Amino acid sequence: MTFVIWLTGPSGVGKTTLANALHEKLEEMGYTAEVLDGDGIRSKLYPDLGFSREEREMHNRVVVHMAETLARNGVITIVSVIAPYRSSREYARREIEKFMEVYLTCPLEERVRRDPKGLYARAMRGELEGLTGLDGQYEEPDNPELVLDTQKMSVEEEVEAVIEKAIELGFLPETCDSKPDNNKKQVRN
Repeated sequence: MTFVIWLTGPSGVGKTTLANALHEKLEEMGYTAEVLDGDGIRSKLYPDLGFSREEREMHNRVVVHMAETLARNGVITIVSVIAPYRSSREYARREIEKFMEVYLTCPLEERVRRDPKGLYARAMRGELEGLTGLDGQYEEPDNPELVLDTQKMSVEEEVEAVIEKAIELGFLPETCDSKPDNNKKQVRN
């Protein structure tokens, strides 16, 4: 049962939080899973890479290749990356056999409040231009398998929704335990 869960959405929407919670849940369920975090890959492989459209698309192609390789080798792969262009996400869908796009959304005010990396604060001070989700382009997905409003759902509810969608798509067996551990409530920043 290997497939790729592709989490996409603007900065501060909760991709990394959900990716880590999904990883934990899938491992608890007995699956081998891995998180590919776009920021982590960028900082380790090519820290000087910029954020032009071409550079973002190249970065996304690298992530797609890594995800496809992991999935092909028996690892459920959770990708956490902004991927602001539909063309990059469509490329991922073409290259990865079992692909589930999950679009995370929440209002700008909530993303600014969370601002885990301080990016919105920097952008609002004029220190950063083209922040995806503020003044940078983000092309919303046309037909994601799942849309989650992270302001209205707990992380546990998001995990449950993703697991249920994976079951519905036939990526996980119907008999799997899709109930999150309610003793470990996770709060967003």
